[in-house]
Amino acid sequence: MNISWQYLDKRAASADALKDYGSMKAIIANSKEAMARARARMTGVSSPVYSDMPKAPSQPHAGEARILQGMEALDVLKERYRQAAEYMAWFQPAWDALTEDEQTVLALFYRSEDIKQIDAVMDICERFHIERSSAYKKKDRALAHLALLLYGK
Repeated sequence: MNISWQYLDKRAASADALKDYGSMKAIIANSKEAMARARARMTGVSSPVYSDMPKAPSQPHAGEARILQGMEALDVLKERYRQAAEYMAWFQPAWDALTEDEQTVLALFYRSEDIKQIDAVMDICERFHIERSSAYKKKDRALAHLALLLYGK
């Protein structure tokens, strides 16, 4: 093992991975539909527009350009799906190994983007009937456990 891996900030990396969980889950859920829409746009035929106005010169290769753009879009969608599936295969077992309380604490702190950190602390305090310093310690222990599960010692 390379010595630089010993100095990797595993806690910050675990928090960043936790923040990406929702978007990766959404990518996996919506990828098939997005690919189907890209394929439909790629193979559709444009209808003529009737107008009395003179037209610009037509592009003889417009259909080919549309197919190429569709193929590029499909490649991007497939790569995004591959990365999301790889992420979920790495992250989901560690997330499932956490206790329900640890999952709740981490979800409140990191996965809820619309909730401020102080609101998350107050929610944890109310849920577990503890004071603020204990809520931060609970979050730190849960994050350390997640980092251990993701990266090892």
